[in-house]
This record gives sequence, C-alpha cells and structure tokens, in this order.
Amino acid sequence: MSSDVHSRKLTLYPDRIGVLIGKEGSVKKKLEDLLSVSIDVNSTTGEVLIRGEDPEKVMKASQIIEAINYGFSPERAFSLLSDDQIFHVIDLSAYVGKSIKDLKRVKGRIIGEKGKARRVIEETAKVQLSIYRHYVAIIGSFSDVLLADEAIRRLIKGSPHKAVYNFLFAERRREKFRKMFLWE
Repeated sequence: MSSDVHSRKLTLYPDRIGVLIGKEGSVKKKLEDLLSVSIDVNSTTGEVLIRGEDPEKVMKASQIIEAINYGFSPERAFSLLSDDQIFHVIDLSAYVGKSIKDLKRVKGRIIGEKGKARRVIEETAKVQLSIYRHYVAIIGSFSDVLLADEAIRRLIKGSPHKAVYNFLFAERRREKFRKMFLWE
C-alpha cells in the first residue's frame, strides 16, 4: 500500500523567514522532527512548502508556521502542538481600513499604556497575543480565544478599557461559578 504525500504552501513576510528557520536551522529542524514533515523555505520569496504523510501533522506544522508569520516567537507558536490550542487572527484593516493613523490608534488601545491592556487580556483570558502589522493573533483554548476575541473587538470599537476589563473579570467569575456547580 503506497502512502500519499500531503502538502501545503504558505508565504511568509520577509522579516519572519529567519525566525522560522532559526539559528543554524534549529526551529525548522525541530518542527520537521516533531511532526515528521519536510519543510522547504525559499529565503528569497518567502514561500514555504510543507510535506508529510499525515495530513493532520501537515496542518499542525502549517498552523505553527502561520503563528510565527503573524509575529509569535517559535516557543509560543510551538504551544499549538497541544491539541487543545487553536490559532485565530483578527485583521484590524477590516475595522480601520487603510488609515495608518487609525491602525496605530487601535493597536495602541489593544496594547494599552505600558502594555497593560494586552497583559490583562492575556492573563485573564489565558491566551497569548501577537500584535503584528495590521493583525492581532491569538493562541489559546477555543473558549479562551473566544473571550479574548470579544475583548479585543470591544477595544477596537472604542469601549473604555475599564469596561473591557470588567467584562473579562465577570466572564471569569461566571466560569468559576459554572465549574463549581457542574463538577461537584
């Protein structure tokens, strides 16, 4: 019985090619070894070809590479190896259009003064965030990503930071309350 080879093509931003490859190819090699895939990177065009016999492993490698492409460090992107972690991207240009001034303002609101808003979202929603170019990328469990996504969308739409923090804290309290009664 012959085994099929599955493949997936991606294109990286030029400044993320080196991050995927890693020092002396270490990141690329680790990904290839962990998922039994082969990864070919064209350093000039940024094209990446992922090949492997297991389609799930090809998709997992693809997700990790996408996470690196959207600004995550390889260490954070590798958390996607866990089956309970997902990757989600919000395109800020869908909300602010082509205005660089509006994009900077919205990114500033998501990051917050001295990184506070980002930190509160990451800690309360239990996710990892990357704010890169005109994207906000999120890694976490499905329900945690949904919570973070809602908090970020509220900030984009202009909700005060305090209101967004209160929303996050209230959702976490509700979750604890539900767990108390569901699991006893």
